[in-house]
Amino acid sequence: MLAVTLAAACAIGGAEFAAITLHAQPPALAARTISRKEPPRKLITMTFDDGPKPYVLYGTSLPSGTKSQSLLALLEREHVKTTFFVMGWRLAKSADTFCVEKDGGHTCRSAAEEEHRLGFEIENHTYGHGNFRLMEKRYGDAWILNDIDRCSTIIESITGERPRFVRPPDWTIWPALQKQIEARGYRVMTKSRTVPAELRDVDSEDYFCAVKNPIHCPKPSLYAYVLARVEARERRGIYGHILCFHELPVTVEVLSRLIPVLKERGYRFVTLSEYFHAVAK
Repeated sequence: MLAVTLAAACAIGGAEFAAITLHAQPPALAARTISRKEPPRKLITMTFDDGPKPYVLYGTSLPSGTKSQSLLALLEREHVKTTFFVMGWRLAKSADTFCVEKDGGHTCRSAAEEEHRLGFEIENHTYGHGNFRLMEKRYGDAWILNDIDRCSTIIESITGERPRFVRPPDWTIWPALQKQIEARGYRVMTKSRTVPAELRDVDSEDYFCAVKNPIHCPKPSLYAYVLARVEARERRGIYGHILCFHELPVTVEVLSRLIPVLKERGYRFVTLSEYFHAVAK
C-alpha cells in the first residue's frame, strides 16, 4: 500500500499531491487547522448612583463654590450611553427648592428629564436611600419593598417605563429580601461573588475621594485604580465590566481621561439593559 502511495506521489505534481493530502484529512482535523480564535467581546456599562445632581450633570457651581465639569456634556461628546441609579426623593416636587438652592440652579426632576431625553437609562436606587438592614429593623421588609416601588413609580412618571434594575444602598442585601425584590420583577445589582464576575458591580470607590479628608481615596489615583481593576479582570479572561460610579465632580474629571483610553483598548460602551442582553445568556 505504501509503494502505491509513493508511486502516486511521483506521478503527480507536488502541489496537486499536497492538495490531495489536505483533502484526505479527517474533517475535524482540517477544521482545527484553519480555525482562528475569536477576539474577546469588550463591553463596559457605566452606572452612576445617588443622583440626579444637576450641578454635576450640567457642570455648574454650588453656592459653596464647589465646581464640576458637565457629566452629560462629556458623555454626549464621547457618544457614551450610560445608566443612572437615582434616588426617588430627588424627583419629587418637594425637592425642587432644595435642588435649585443647593444643587446648581436646576430642579433634580428636570435633570432626570434631560437624561431621559438624551437616551440614558434611569433605574432604581430606592426612594429614600435608607440602609436596608436599618430599615428592616425599624420598619420591616414591607417598608423596604414599598420604598423601592415608590421610587419606580416616580421614575415611570418621567420615562414612561417601569425600572428593571435596583441597586441597594451600599449593596446591603440578603437572600430572603433579594427574593422578595426579584419577585416584583426587578434584577438586584450586587458585588457578591455568588454571581459570575461579568454580572456583578465593579465598585470604583470614587465616593472616598469626595470627602474633606480623602485618606481612603484609591492610590495612586482614582484613574489608576479603576484602570487597574479593569486590567486585573482582563488577566482573568473577563472582558465585560459593570462600573459603578457616583455623580461627583472628581468622577467626571477622571472619566474625561478614562473613557478615551478604554475606547482605544477596544471597549464598547452600552447601557445596562444592553449589557445584560449581550452578556447574561
